[in-house]
Amino acid sequence: MRPLDWAEIPGWDADDHAAARAAFCVTGVAPEGDARTWFETVFEPVEVTDPGSAHFTGYYEPELPASRSRSVRFPAPLYALPAGVDFSRPWASRAEIVAGDLLAGHEIAFVESAIEAFLAQVQGSVRLRLAEGGTLRLGFAGKNGQPYRSIGAELVARGVAPVAEMTPDRIRRWCAQNPAAVQDLLNTNPSFVFFRLLDLPEGTGPIGAMGQPVTAGRSLAVDPEVIPLGSPVWVDCPGFGRRLMVAQDTGSAIRGAGRGDLFLGSGAEAGRQAGAINARGRMIWLRRRG
Repeated sequence: MRPLDWAEIPGWDADDHAAARAAFCVTGVAPEGDARTWFETVFEPVEVTDPGSAHFTGYYEPELPASRSRSVRFPAPLYALPAGVDFSRPWASRAEIVAGDLLAGHEIAFVESAIEAFLAQVQGSVRLRLAEGGTLRLGFAGKNGQPYRSIGAELVARGVAPVAEMTPDRIRRWCAQNPAAVQDLLNTNPSFVFFRLLDLPEGTGPIGAMGQPVTAGRSLAVDPEVIPLGSPVWVDCPGFGRRLMVAQDTGSAIRGAGRGDLFLGSGAEAGRQAGAINARGRMIWLRRRG
């Protein structure tokens, strides 16, 4: 890691530092006054990796039609964390959970397809518009301790499409064209995520790893072994832009220096934007002075 001068950060002067401070204050404390001056006084910028070598992706909160009851339209369950299981060690894999129906009785709600339930697990949160009326907000409750493997990477390895074209929508199309093979594809990722019900206002983002809501366009997931949670992070990412964000979340696939996952918001448009981000850029950690 290399300390920088503020003048070495293109776009720093033009950012909305007050918006970044508002996101920071969800999980930290900052005084009133000029936000840019506060960031420059309290923190020093540190280059995390070589310029252009940071790897950014995007994530979002899906918004899906759902039901409290299983039906022909809504066959795919989202599950609560089962009681009495020791999750300090790896538990059953996805294939074992499905084949053995190990989570029977732990269904929270049902969505329209197995791939949508799977992608909600990947995102770690979901907003459900119930057929019965009303909305459920689900957040991450835990996982089975098995390693995460990308089904997009699996389809690339099978020659379905090149890496640059392997978006969530491309995965959905493959699943629609190959319904009998969907579960086998999903089973190549042994990791399994459980949900919990959240009581959140409509306009609030999902809960991040710090136990507080994340902010669209201002929160990102990082590897906390590299960047402490709660830290401001300058992001320079093609297709997204340059702005100050806050490390307020983590993810199974977010590992190593320079790895960042940008929270884009909720719903289909946020999902489209998130799926389009897979780029190399620049990550600068704002390390607290002294």
